[in-house]
Amino acid sequence: MGRSRRTIPEELLLLALDPTTGTTAQPQSLDLGLAGAQLVELALAGRIAPDGDRIAVVVPRPTGDPTLDCALELLRRRGAPVRAVHWIGGPRLGLRQTYLSHLERCGMVHAVAGQMCGVLPTTRYQATDTAISREIRSRLDSAIRTGVPPDPRTAALAALAHAVGLGKHLYPGNEGRSSRSRLRDLIRHDPMGGLVAHAVMDVQNGAAAPPRRTNQAAPPGQVSMQPRRSPMARAAAH
Repeated sequence: MGRSRRTIPEELLLLALDPTTGTTAQPQSLDLGLAGAQLVELALAGRIAPDGDRIAVVVPRPTGDPTLDCALELLRRRGAPVRAVHWIGGPRLGLRQTYLSHLERCGMVHAVAGQMCGVLPTTRYQATDTAISREIRSRLDSAIRTGVPPDPRTAALAALAHAVGLGKHLYPGNEGRSSRSRLRDLIRHDPMGGLVAHAVMDVQNGAAAPPRRTNQAAPPGQVSMQPRRSPMARAAAH
């Protein structure tokens, strides 16, 4: 994968970066969105593909992007398709900072050191080339304004922006209500982006808990409270 094209995680992070404060909007959900954006980027690169509500590795060859390749290798090690909601809901410690540091190395943002309450060190990030952020935003605005089906990358970016709650950041107030609604509607234009965006929202709604194991014996003196499934139900689960 050449570096002439920005990845969807990079674009999502640039969209979330507030030019005034140097902080990112919706930081907690943004972490989920970045994990989801990696899946979309890997799908566009032909490395993974949806399998129902699961993600399957179809070509394990590295992309050349270290952060994406780390995600690809973790998916490959699973050995079987994984539910998108479980993957996105897994631990993603430091993913946002990893991408911020990457954007800094690429010269797209620069770090500004500061202090909170005059004591705690803080770091803000300012875009070094606002034209890049304007171009990304312009693609979303065009898709919203014209109603013309966007390209898969823009559709997936719009779906993820909606999923992590950037609508109010990009189109604030009552005057932005119709734009936020149309941003949400763009989710239907890219199947992979839609799958991942819905998984991000499911995680935020608490639907990412892994399935409970039913083959563990209850401790001595206790009766297992897990319901027994019929053979048909067990077969359907697999």
